[in-house]
Amino acid sequence: MIRPESSAAASAGESPAGRALPANLEAEAAFIGAVLIDNRIVEDLPTPLRAEHFFEPVHQRIYDRMLTLMDRGAVVTPVTLKPYFDSDEGLGALGGVTYLARLTADGQGLLAPRELAEQIYDLALLRELVSVGRGLVEGALDTSDAVAPMEQIEKAEAALYQVADGAGNANEAESFGGATRKALGMIELAIQSGGSISGKTTGLVSINERIGGLHDSDLIILAGRPGMGKTSLATNIAFNCADRFLRDKRDGIDKSVGAAVAFFSLEMSADQLATRILAEQAGISSESLRMGKISRDEFQSLSFASQRLAELPLYIDDTPALTMAGLRTRARRLKRRHNIGLVVVDYLQLLQGSGRANDNRVNEISEISRGLKTLAKELGVPVIALSQLSRAVEQREDKRPMLSDLRESGSIEQDADMVWFVYREDYYVAAREPKIPQGDDDMKAHEAHAAWAAEMEQVHGLAELIVAKQRHGATGKVRLRFEAKITRFSDLASGEHPGGYD
Repeated sequence: MIRPESSAAASAGESPAGRALPANLEAEAAFIGAVLIDNRIVEDLPTPLRAEHFFEPVHQRIYDRMLTLMDRGAVVTPVTLKPYFDSDEGLGALGGVTYLARLTADGQGLLAPRELAEQIYDLALLRELVSVGRGLVEGALDTSDAVAPMEQIEKAEAALYQVADGAGNANEAESFGGATRKALGMIELAIQSGGSISGKTTGLVSINERIGGLHDSDLIILAGRPGMGKTSLATNIAFNCADRFLRDKRDGIDKSVGAAVAFFSLEMSADQLATRILAEQAGISSESLRMGKISRDEFQSLSFASQRLAELPLYIDDTPALTMAGLRTRARRLKRRHNIGLVVVDYLQLLQGSGRANDNRVNEISEISRGLKTLAKELGVPVIALSQLSRAVEQREDKRPMLSDLRESGSIEQDADMVWFVYREDYYVAAREPKIPQGDDDMKAHEAHAAWAAEMEQVHGLAELIVAKQRHGATGKVRLRFEAKITRFSDLASGEHPGGYD
């Protein structure tokens, strides 16, 4: 590692403490010389080296021109580069075009071109860290606009995540060959899972068959009116996905359709969600758990369930009034620490935007939905965001939700890759129960109640997941069983209802 003094890099090469920024100009020169001798070196690099990773500006321009010529299919040598650098002042300071010939003189770079490329790349990341640190210091010292330390921390974490993710390499265009290999990998995973899942599992066979699993980079909106069980379904899916990942890990299965899960609960506390999951797994009413009305045997079942779930890779963040920026920061941190593969947000309308929407709630919701889609793409994981529905549903005779019922913003539908609605007819039938006055012998009243009871028996415990939008396939309905006491959704038993979905 040397102090840059050869050109303009020297004047810009000082860190805030007066120390030279990390760089190795000899390594840069040796690597460029090796590529000039053998252009195929660039094709075999495991490190995605770009022109901006070089410290010396002249080296940046030379390497950039080399890549441009190679993209055109040209052979790059000092001779073919010469016309592009005859009038380059920076190259003149290094000796002019004869410097290009000197780069290939000894061929030392051919001994270890990969190691040289990795060192150049690593030193570029260190300089990025210095830049992030400088920006953090300057921002903390500047109080002329606003004193907002948490906002600055969030920005710093976002910048650090970009550095850790490869200095922004995720934003580069991907070749069709690379995209095809990913697609084949997903297809292979679907075949291994029995032909129904190409993404993360929901734990419910009928849903997996309809959507093919939860796909990376997708934003899934799960909406419903209060009482429909959207939080219960989201919790069930989060548990099922994390539990499958834990079981596959214990069985030594590398390519699992499960994943570690981050659950952002803005409405319920972490202990309330944990109670729901324990109640579901132990088969005990969550209401009985909260009130302590359980037998000794039930408590033993609960204890066994808690021991089994102790290592469950499900991480619950119940921070209230979370901003979109804060959610991104926390999700990135969980991705870095625990390699989460699924994010659940309960629920979208409780998130706060940046405050730049001029107090316009529609614009703020649009900003949040775009932010959630961006988060899904940035982390490369599916994001399930719960959403409220407008009261227009209650005014219709058919209470099944539609896309137009999404509350406050049409951008939710636009940004989502999938939109699901939870609908339980028994909820509305129960609300229509006719009252029979005590001691009333009115036959009509009894007949009306008997008709209601028959209708209730038909729909009791049944639920529908309406897939109203799906970029990857067809829309339709998935029929499920819902056990309200333990807040659990499950697949219908064979023959319990004609068809699992339609």
